Amino acid sequence: MSLSYVLAIDQGTTSTRAVVYDATGRCLGSAAQEITQYYPQPGWVEHDAEEIWGSVAAVVPKALDAAGIKASALAAIGLTNQRETSVLWERGSGKPVARALVWQDRRTADFCRAHHTDENWLTGKTGLVLDPYFSATKIRWLLENSADLRTRAEAGSLAWGTIDSFLIWRLTGGRLHATDATNASRTLLFNLQKAAWDDELCRYFQVPPCILAEVRPSAADYGKTAGLDFLPDGIPITGVAGDQQAALFGQCAFAPGEAKCTYGTGAFFLMHTGNQPTRSKNRLLSTLAATLDPRPQYALEGSIFIAGAAVQWLRDGLKLFDAAPAVEDLAAKADPGQEVIFVPALVGLGAPHWVPEAQGVIFGITRGTTKAEFAKAVLEGVAFQVADLVDAAGADAGSPLSSMRVDGGMARNAWFLQCQADILGLPVLTAAHSESTALGAAYLAGLHVGVWPNLESLRRLPQQTQTFKPVLPDNERQRRLADWRRAVKAVISYYTS
Repeated sequence: MSLSYVLAIDQGTTSTRAVVYDATGRCLGSAAQEITQYYPQPGWVEHDAEEIWGSVAAVVPKALDAAGIKASALAAIGLTNQRETSVLWERGSGKPVARALVWQDRRTADFCRAHHTDENWLTGKTGLVLDPYFSATKIRWLLENSADLRTRAEAGSLAWGTIDSFLIWRLTGGRLHATDATNASRTLLFNLQKAAWDDELCRYFQVPPCILAEVRPSAADYGKTAGLDFLPDGIPITGVAGDQQAALFGQCAFAPGEAKCTYGTGAFFLMHTGNQPTRSKNRLLSTLAATLDPRPQYALEGSIFIAGAAVQWLRDGLKLFDAAPAVEDLAAKADPGQEVIFVPALVGLGAPHWVPEAQGVIFGITRGTTKAEFAKAVLEGVAFQVADLVDAAGADAGSPLSSMRVDGGMARNAWFLQCQADILGLPVLTAAHSESTALGAAYLAGLHVGVWPNLESLRRLPQQTQTFKPVLPDNERQRRLADWRRAVKAVISYYTS
């Protein structure tokens, strides 16, 4: 009997999740575990890569148990990950030599500011902007702040990778050092047009090329499990993609013009642009979309650093509620007459502004402001940021979107999705599966081993979506967007002048 189950490992910024899917795309069972966030200094964000590996080892058996299947029934494993987060480890032992620097980390802001005149050249090669978000400045910082690590890296005894590379190394017992094109395209070291590592970029950021992984298509052979105590040897790993490109694939957005927004720790808008990169005139990113073969596919992306993380801040930092879903009921109780604006620049502003120095600001607090208005302002702040991205993408593409697909944790919040539809002035369509990231990784892995024969077979899988249509009058929407953009300009001016 042919195998028809696929395991997806989704290693995110705040948690690791494992999901088992069948050939209909149905989730049979899942398990998740939160991981620790380390903040050693303001603007610094770190992870313990060993803890991440331990979380993978913990959730995979639980997901298989929840699905009621044995690992031997798996056709393949798909892997998706938080992008840009940088891990450096020993080739001999596989042990990390430092904490992982998370994509949110801003410690290289001074370097980026000092070299801003090089940004046009860098953007031309990579499709990205010069920002601490991307991996190259993080690698440079790790090597510059330890002479020992620099020496060992140049000698070839260390390996570097985004989280996917580290997990592939561990899953295969150290037999494979590889990454996929989507993750490689987020490093500032990858030539977007050539779809290959770029020696000139490596010299610029002082990154030894010998520490970089082999780049493969997103659906490809990534070795087999070996030497693990939670999975048997021999299960093929055949799908790898950065989380946002995996979500785009999971939403079946395979064609130019198809777009989605994923609300996780941050919010990420991606629009497929086909087999040629679209160079943004509005400071969006040109990046690689998930690929089934060596021929590159491209996307436009807008990245917002704080989305679900703002809700987490209300829960853990301000202690306004005990569980994240409570934010929906709290926001619904807000006084509509109090227009509190929250600019959620808790780790800087991402696209289309790219101001790493910015910090979060709340406007409009009065004696009557309560935690309900705070909750409403936080959710609206995410929705306003996404509206800026959608407007920028429409300008780059030459035509506005007609609707937007959404997924991720905040896509389970009906109040927020109605708010997003109102602020966009567009219908918002929820995904059949809120965890489109894991589903995309499963699709990629399953396509490579024949669980699904082609892209059209994925489009034909059962889909159940909900649509949120805008009800806010357009003049009111435009007024509120103008107030939001005035607030953002004030924040930028304050932190950059």
